[in-house]
Amino acid sequence: MSRLNPYIVLLTLIATLGGLLFGYDTAVISGAVSSLKWYFIRPRHLSTDAASTLLGFVTSSALIGCVLGSIIGGWVSTHIGRKGGLVIAAVLFLISALGASAPEFMFAPIGHGGPTYIWNFAAYRIIGGVGVGLASMLAPMYIAEIAPARIRGNLVAWNQLAIIFGMLVIYFVNYAIASHGSTAWLHKIGWRYMFLSGSIPAAAFLLLLFMVPETPRYLMLKGREDKARAVLSRLVPAEEGDREIADIRASLTEHHSGKLFSFGALLIVIGIMLSIFQQFVGINVVLYYAPTIFKGLGMTTDASLLQTIIVGAVNLLFTIVAILTVDRLGRKPLQIIGAVVMAISMIALGANFMFHGKGVIALLSMLIYIAGFALSWGPVTWVLLSEIFPNQIRGKAMAVAVAAQWIANYLISSTFLILNNNPYLIKTFNHGFAYFVYGIMSILAAVFVWALVPETKNRSLEQMQHLWIKPGSASPDQ
Repeated sequence: MSRLNPYIVLLTLIATLGGLLFGYDTAVISGAVSSLKWYFIRPRHLSTDAASTLLGFVTSSALIGCVLGSIIGGWVSTHIGRKGGLVIAAVLFLISALGASAPEFMFAPIGHGGPTYIWNFAAYRIIGGVGVGLASMLAPMYIAEIAPARIRGNLVAWNQLAIIFGMLVIYFVNYAIASHGSTAWLHKIGWRYMFLSGSIPAAAFLLLLFMVPETPRYLMLKGREDKARAVLSRLVPAEEGDREIADIRASLTEHHSGKLFSFGALLIVIGIMLSIFQQFVGINVVLYYAPTIFKGLGMTTDASLLQTIIVGAVNLLFTIVAILTVDRLGRKPLQIIGAVVMAISMIALGANFMFHGKGVIALLSMLIYIAGFALSWGPVTWVLLSEIFPNQIRGKAMAVAVAAQWIANYLISSTFLILNNNPYLIKTFNHGFAYFVYGIMSILAAVFVWALVPETKNRSLEQMQHLWIKPGSASPDQ
C-alpha cells in the first residue's frame, strides 16, 4: 500500500477527538478557579486552611474520575469494546459539560444554585474525569488496532497532538469568555460557559463515533471473524487483510489464557514504569505551574501568561516532530534522546534557581525541556503502551498502566508545592530542588528504556507476544 488509506485517516481523526476532549476537560478548570472560589467557597465563610482544602478538592476532583476511568477501562475494552468504550466516554464528557455548567439543574433554577451545590459540581467533574480516564486509554488503543504497522507510531502520536490542541483551544475559549463581561459577571455566570463549551466537541465526538467500526482485533477476540474481515477490507488490500486475519487468529490460538501476567510480570512492570516515568519527569508541574514558576523569577503576570502560551506552542511544534520521526527513528531512540534532553534542562533550571540566575535562562531551560518531552515521552509513551501488550491482555494491561499514570500524575503534582515551599529546601536550593529531582528521574527514565524496553517499530501487533515468550516455549504459560 503506497498511499495512506483516507478511511484510516478519518477513523484516526475521529478517535483523536477523545484526546482533544482529554486535554479540553482537564484544562478547562484553569480559567474558572477564581470564579469557583468566589461562587462556591467564599459564601461558606471557612477558615483559610479549610477553604484552601475544599477548593483544592473541587478543582482536582476530575483526577479521581480519571483514576476510576482508567481502572475500569480494562473491563470496558474487553466486554464492551474499544468503540463502545469511546461512546461511553463521549456520553460522560457530555454529561459532565452540561452538569458542571448547571450543577443545580433539577434542584433549583439554573443560575441561582449558590454554594449548596458544590458537591453536585464535584460529582459532574468526577464523571468527566471517568470519561478522560477511558479516553486516555481507549483512543490510542483504537488507533493502534486499526493502523498498519509501518505508520502505527505516527497515527497513535496524533492523539497526543490532539490532547495538546484541546488544551490550547480551551485556553483561548476561557480567555474569550472572561473578556466578554466584568469580573462580577464572570464569577456569577461566565464560568458556566467555560464548562458548557465542552458540550460542543463532546456531542460532535459522540455523533461521529457512530460512523466508526469496532477494531478487527477486538472482533477476532470475540470470535466475529466475518465482521473483522469486513472491517479489514476497508483498511488494507484483500491479500494483506487475509494475512492479518491469519496472524490474529494464530496469536489467539497460540495462547488462550488472557490473564494479566500470562506473558510474564516484566511486561506489566515495563508498562507501569513507562507511565510512572512519563509523570515523574515533572511534565505536569511545568504545564500546571508555569505561571507560578515564572512569577517566582520576578516576572509580571502578563509576561508569565505570555510565556505559558509559548510553552504550549513549543509543546505542539515538537509533538509534530515526533509524529514525523517516530516510525523512522524508532521508539527507543526518541525516548532516550528525549530523556537526556529533559535531564539536562531540568538540572539547568534547578541550578538557575539555586544560583539566582536570569529569567531568560529559566525560560530557555523550560522550552528545551518541553521540546524534549514533546519529542519523546509525551507521544511515544502512548505509542508504546498501545502496542507492546499482546492482543489477549491489551485491554487489562493498558488499564493497569494508565491507572498508574494518573496516580503518578496526582503524586507529582501534589508534591511540587511541598518541595517548592519547604523552608529548608528554599534556604538550601532557592526553589530549585524539585527540578533536580525531575532531572534525576529523567536520567533514570533513559536508563530504564535502554535496559528494558524493546523496540517495536515495524512490528505487527501480533508479533508483540513473541517479544515476551521465552525461546523454546510453546506459550507464555509454559
